[in-house]
Amino acid sequence: MDDTDSEDELPPGWEERSTKDGWVYYANHDDMKTQWEHPKTGKKKRCAGDLPYGWEQETDEKGQVIYVDHINKRRTYFDPRQAFTVEDVVVKPKRYDGNTAALEILQGRDLSDRVVLITGGNSGIGFETARSLALHGAHVILACRNLTRGNKAASLIQDEWHKARVEAMMCDLASLRSVREFAEAFKAKKLPLHILVCNAAVCSQPWSLTEDGVESTFQICHLGHFLLVQCLEDLLRLSAPARVVVVSSESHRFTDLNDSCGKVDLALLSPPQKSYWSMLAYNRAKLCNILFSNELHRRLSPHGVTSNVVHPGNMMYTAIHRSWWLMTFLFTLARPFTKSMVSGHSACVGLEMELLCCYGC
Repeated sequence: MDDTDSEDELPPGWEERSTKDGWVYYANHDDMKTQWEHPKTGKKKRCAGDLPYGWEQETDEKGQVIYVDHINKRRTYFDPRQAFTVEDVVVKPKRYDGNTAALEILQGRDLSDRVVLITGGNSGIGFETARSLALHGAHVILACRNLTRGNKAASLIQDEWHKARVEAMMCDLASLRSVREFAEAFKAKKLPLHILVCNAAVCSQPWSLTEDGVESTFQICHLGHFLLVQCLEDLLRLSAPARVVVVSSESHRFTDLNDSCGKVDLALLSPPQKSYWSMLAYNRAKLCNILFSNELHRRLSPHGVTSNVVHPGNMMYTAIHRSWWLMTFLFTLARPFTKSMVSGHSACVGLEMELLCCYGC
């Protein structure tokens, strides 16, 4: 009597493999022979459909077909398309929470026809977002003020998957001239732009003025992104359906832009040194992010370009606070209770993927 109650389960010593064109055959390691028919049912099978994203078919030194999972770094003789039958696959709605990583959200997605631009993509949330999207086929551009670090980040992603399309380009948000030059250089590539992630930011840094005469926190966190979107607006429209994702913060709630009379005081956005407080400057810039994103969506959504702002999570441990030792100390104490960047950036990717589904992009 067989030792299994499953008709399709192979007897001991048998292994299921497949050819390059998807035909399944069976190898008997005891008798050193192969056959097309299942040793129990006598049926022939052939794999249908394409390999899951990230998998490739290769040939080993003996000429046998082997399957390589570049994302999870696995090699197997078992065709991954044989893992489930059509009847076994039950599509269930997925539920995500604060611990969900972006790779879980992106599982099974093929983004090979998408171009994504991420500011500050060489570190922190930006890097994790870039990594996840690139590992699923997207052509990712890292817009970084430090090109050396940007190229290093791109190399790290390509080390994970040699086919990842990721590159770094120089863009310093503290210089409006640099933003304009970047936009022209990007347009010169003749690429579409499906997703623009406005992610780069600074926090808790000393008062300083940029070369444009604007307080640096406000310009880097908001004004530079504002100009970047304006410079690329025509390309976003041509690439529709497209979207802009702005990374803001919960701290936007702890400030306002009104003076004592209740009117918007633009002088608060770029204050003089004597009235500057780094955290307040950051909070105001993040409030501007939200106001900008809402108005951008109102203006561009009729043209197929959506804009959404995302809050990645409270007290996330990143290097954004590196300019102030006290904030670094507080974040270090809180680190065991904070979200990781891997979990935090899933908010950005999750929003992008939700929009991909909703708008058929």
